[in-house]
Amino acid sequence: MKKDSIFAVRLVKIMMLAGISILALLVTMGNITDYYSNFYFVEHVLKMDTTFPQNELKYRSIQSATVYHSAYILLILLEGIMAIFCFIGVSKMISNLKKSKEEFQNSKVFGIYGLGIGIVIWFIGFEVIGGEWFAMWQSTQWNGLGSADRIVTFITLSLIFICQKD
Repeated sequence: MKKDSIFAVRLVKIMMLAGISILALLVTMGNITDYYSNFYFVEHVLKMDTTFPQNELKYRSIQSATVYHSAYILLILLEGIMAIFCFIGVSKMISNLKKSKEEFQNSKVFGIYGLGIGIVIWFIGFEVIGGEWFAMWQSTQWNGLGSADRIVTFITLSLIFICQKD
């Protein structure tokens, strides 16, 4: 690959990670500054109060405000950590933009960790735990699977692309 092409690919990788960094930061800030908007989402998913009326899975529901707040605070912390790791990754990738293949590849580590945390949040947290364990898919009002799927898809595609060597 020619130097100009390598430079362009590296820039696109940085832009993808920067976009995800900004997303994670905005989600974190939104959840902190407007705490109760998404807190109610977490609460209703864990309560399972808007799933199908005859849902046989309701034995999984949680009826504890302490658990709702703890789960939501953990979610916010993970989003913040994700943002920090991704921003560090962007910074390191920019610093190594014109350096050797090995140095640029090594500069991706924090960004890869950040993207991994994003997969934990939106795939494991929303799709696996919220969607399947708490049957969020049954709710028309408190269903975040579409948004989670969109975010997981972009994070995963970005992770694959960013991890590729020059």
